[in-house]
Amino acid sequence: MKSGARIEAFLEMMSAERGAADNTLASYRRDLEDASEFLGGRLADADAPAIRGYLDDIAGRGFAATSQARKLSALRQFFRFLYAEGLRTDDPTGVLDSPKKDRPLPKTMSEAETGRLLDRAAMEASETAEGDSLAATRLHALVEVLYATGLRVSELVSLPLTVALRDERFFVVRGKGEKDRMVPLSAKAREAMRRWLGDRNANPRLVESPFLFPASSESGHVPRQVFARELKGLAARAGIASAKISPHVLRHAFASHLLQNGADLRAVQQLLGHSDISTTQIYTHVLEERLLKLVNEHHPLAD
Repeated sequence: MKSGARIEAFLEMMSAERGAADNTLASYRRDLEDASEFLGGRLADADAPAIRGYLDDIAGRGFAATSQARKLSALRQFFRFLYAEGLRTDDPTGVLDSPKKDRPLPKTMSEAETGRLLDRAAMEASETAEGDSLAATRLHALVEVLYATGLRVSELVSLPLTVALRDERFFVVRGKGEKDRMVPLSAKAREAMRRWLGDRNANPRLVESPFLFPASSESGHVPRQVFARELKGLAARAGIASAKISPHVLRHAFASHLLQNGADLRAVQQLLGHSDISTTQIYTHVLEERLLKLVNEHHPLAD
């Protein structure tokens, strides 16, 4: 079996057994075919020095450390697949080091800024004239639910109506890799959802939609770009620089504020839907600050 056929077999496995998304599969394909081309079509038979030569080549081509690491990750998974299938007796990537990369700290918001944003959304939802309140109550619900749950924006805007039909303190969301996880709802988020459902279900254009946040878009729900634009407008009206905020920033605020107030890193990992704790470890700076404060405040020799 040639390398091309083995790449196809690997991609088929990733799709069928692991539920990899189309864009993930396309990324794997590009990375593996690039490596195979460099190795003269002999990727499946390559040894560690040959793969190291490829990694040196992409570094020389100016690829960032993050891109190099992504390509090596694709190669690792490919060779693990070949080993598991009995198509190789070794994994040549096992002796290769990952390129060093700096992980930037996520942009976030202070608790005070987040409070101002939520208060502004609540005020606009309650003070907008009846008949014009649809956009305001929707935005209020979106913001409250995002900060209460830390959902990815794609998960948030595409929530099915069924998650909100039972007024419970949590709901189940389907995230990456078709994995379900349970996320909690604060009392304020539940109240904002109730108000939005009242407006939504009173609107004949929206009531039949299967989505919690329906819209006349190609997807049938509020596009993530529309929500991001509305969120920036809300921030500006709350006196917060709009360049500082995005749905992803509010997701980071959710995680950072939980950790600042004593949450466990693994609990935050589960709430965010991270499959690997290493992804959540971008927040370790928050834990370090918390531990330093704890020592400074309570250690008998701190003074």
